Amino acid sequence: MKKNALPAPEHFLRRACELGAIEAKVISPQQVYTAEWVRRKCQYGCDGFGEHLTCPPFSPTPQETRQLLDEYTTALLVHCPSRGIKVLEIISALEQEAFISGYYKAFGMTAGPCLLCEQCDVQNTCCHTEQARPSMEACGIDVFKTARTAGYPIEVVQNHSCPENYYALLLLE
Repeated sequence: MKKNALPAPEHFLRRACELGAIEAKVISPQQVYTAEWVRRKCQYGCDGFGEHLTCPPFSPTPQETRQLLDEYTTALLVHCPSRGIKVLEIISALEQEAFISGYYKAFGMTAGPCLLCEQCDVQNTCCHTEQARPSMEACGIDVFKTARTAGYPIEVVQNHSCPENYYALLLLE
C-alpha cells in the first residue's frame, strides 16, 4: 500500500491566514523558549490560575513542555489578531487538519485561559477535550522571546489603546 505524502508545513501557513490569522511562520521547536518564571507569572498575576484545566497547575510544567518540544522537528508560530475563542478556533482547525493529513503527532497551543465553558469544572475531566488546548504561557513558554526571535512584534500592553499581539503554536512531526 502506497503512503500518501504529507502536505508541506507551508500549506498550514496559508490555512492559518485563511482561518483569520495575521501571519504564520515555520520555526524550529528549538526556537520555542521555556522558562520557570513564565509559570510564576500565571500563578501570581493571572486570575485563570487553578480555574481552568488548561492553566497551571493542571497544564504541563516548563520542563515537560521542553521535553514535548524536543519530540518535534517543526513548529508553526501563528500571529493572531485577538485572543480567546478566535485563536482557539484557528489552532484547533489547524491541528485537526494536520492530524487528518497524516501529521499524527500534531498538537496545538493557544493564548490565554480557555473560554469554552463559562465556569470550568476543575474537579472533573474537561468536557471539551477535542477542542480545549493549553496556552503557550500556561505551559511555561516565553511567548515574548519566542515571538521576537521569530521576528514578530510583541510588547507589554500598557493600556487599552496599545496594540495587542497574540500567538498560538502548532507542533508538527
